[in-house]
Amino acid sequence: MGILNSFSLEGKVALITGASYGIGFAIACGMHDAGARIVFNDINQELVDKGLAAYKEKGIDAKGYVCDVTDEDAVNALVARISEEVGDINILVNNAGIIKRIPMCDMTAAQFRQVIDVDLNAPFIVSKAVIPAMIKNGGGKIINICSMMSELGRETVSAYAAAKGGLKMLTRNIASEYGEFNIQCNGIGPGYIETPQTAPLRERQADGSRHPFDAFIIAKTPAARWGSTDDLVGPAVFLASEASNFVNGHVLYVDGGILAYIGKQPQ
Repeated sequence: MGILNSFSLEGKVALITGASYGIGFAIACGMHDAGARIVFNDINQELVDKGLAAYKEKGIDAKGYVCDVTDEDAVNALVARISEEVGDINILVNNAGIIKRIPMCDMTAAQFRQVIDVDLNAPFIVSKAVIPAMIKNGGGKIINICSMMSELGRETVSAYAAAKGGLKMLTRNIASEYGEFNIQCNGIGPGYIETPQTAPLRERQADGSRHPFDAFIIAKTPAARWGSTDDLVGPAVFLASEASNFVNGHVLYVDGGILAYIGKQPQ
């Protein structure tokens, strides 16, 4: 097999959760370009329809389903339906997630549990649903979208950091438990990425200066820029392909070097 062929996803079925837009959408498009058949879900029909329209605009024949990934019965039904209508899932990207930026002492236990449910319990539920068919078919790839908060803390994100730290360890445990079945489970930890949600934080101020948070991120990032969703595509295709067959239990941080850097010295 040639080296470029080892990155091919031809003939593979990839399920990317919550991939109507944003990071999940970009990863799905990249996997399609590498040859995979794309399947995605979202929480309601409006978001699924939005995603289907976006994929169609790019010439991608994706299949979209409504499914709450925190509902184990719904997930099991979704995986069975995908297997029947498209084929067994070879690649799973646990992308669906939420964040609540609330100081810890102001956050209710119910709000904390909701973040844990979506960001940690759901990847457990969906992974558990696809692993049996991966074992039957001789292997598979699971990619968990982790975070720099899998390693770092920050004010107002206690639930998110707890969930993403847990997801890092779930990634390692899936690798430990199912590696002998040729299942590789790895994570991607995005840095600060340019998305519509972060656009207000990157707007120039009236005097032409950077938004304070934008200036903070640029100062903390050796690459001196925000990442783009395209920056995540290559790592995702690598971790979904045969090129990564001996990479297991690893979190690949795509962060422009933030985690390696202590930051600029104050002037």
